Amino acid sequence: MSRTLVIGDIHGALRALEDLLAKLSLEDDDRLIFLGDYVDGWSESAAVLEYLIRLNQRQSCLFIKGNHDLWCEEWLEGKFPDPAWIFHGGLATLESYIETTPEMRLSHLEFLQKMVLYHVDEENRLFVHAGFSSMKGPHNERFPSTFTWDRTLLEMAVAMDGRMKPISKRYPKRLQLFKEIFIGHTPTTNYDKTVPMRACNVWDVDTGAAFLGRLSALDIDTKEFWQSEVVQTLYPLEKGRNP
Repeated sequence: MSRTLVIGDIHGALRALEDLLAKLSLEDDDRLIFLGDYVDGWSESAAVLEYLIRLNQRQSCLFIKGNHDLWCEEWLEGKFPDPAWIFHGGLATLESYIETTPEMRLSHLEFLQKMVLYHVDEENRLFVHAGFSSMKGPHNERFPSTFTWDRTLLEMAVAMDGRMKPISKRYPKRLQLFKEIFIGHTPTTNYDKTVPMRACNVWDVDTGAAFLGRLSALDIDTKEFWQSEVVQTLYPLEKGRNP
């Protein structure tokens, strides 16, 4: 049977992405859903985007946009680099573009512009980079930046996990809207977890690849997961987003 696999935040780690995909033993009908933050951190952000563009030509893929991708998109559009972006890994991304052509930069911009902020599948499962705040669901979200920046959804799920059942009137409405929610953005290592983490019906697949963790993929049906080697070991001369 075909699989749908969600993949966490890559942050410029092409070697980790290649390592992970090799372990997945992909079939032609497998689908990949990437949860955003393809750039910023390790030294190969431009190469990651180029790789994903080519991967999309031979594999069914869906690309969710993350906050770091928005920063990169704005820069490729010609805007001055956001100082916050530079501080949070953007410098490595800028350096990765030094040897690229104008044509490649344009294709990367078009690729980023086509990404979606969220996706709901036929089984009412939500895929989003960070979260949403509207109790009526993401289609009623007033501030699009919430999709790429919110951490309250995961924090709420962690706080509520196991404390009461969804049938309770006090159970958070946001968690009742979807069968499951798959996110990135917040490293599971923040919660001392090194693998994809479930809290209520929220699955966090960002396992800290930008820092001292691994890049992960999760089968959304079976919950089997695969991981790259620790990314730092693949880039021993780099710091990534580590202080």
